[in-house]
Amino acid sequence: MRTTARWATTVGLTATAVCGPLTGAALADPGQAPAALYAPSALVLTVGHGESAISATPERAVTLTCAPRPSGTHPAAAEACAELRGVSGDFDALTATEGVMCTKQYDPVVVTVDGVWQGQRVSYERTFSNDCMKNAYGTGVFSF
Repeated sequence: MRTTARWATTVGLTATAVCGPLTGAALADPGQAPAALYAPSALVLTVGHGESAISATPERAVTLTCAPRPSGTHPAAAEACAELRGVSGDFDALTATEGVMCTKQYDPVVVTVDGVWQGQRVSYERTFSNDCMKNAYGTGVFSF
């Protein structure tokens, strides 16, 4: 009888521990749920030498988080986030800085970006003719 009582108590406490948290919030009206304060923006940027991401070995990777505040391993996180906000997260809209002079040497560099920008999935790849051209585009975003 003692074993049965101990077993029943254990089952009861386990059920309470597992199902207890589900009684309040989970049964509440979905319209009552608090709205998110901000949409997530977290990216992983990689760079490698080659003509495409498939053929290039990533040589460096950094993280960039822009919400709620700029952070990550990107060396210019605040500048990169400001640039991306300025173009609404459209990497193709980033332009080269005026007055930057680069050689015409062809040593392709590929940059990839994967993650989430303001709640939307992002997957981007761009090949630059050389490192100088990469650094001229999106002065804060691709300078890592």
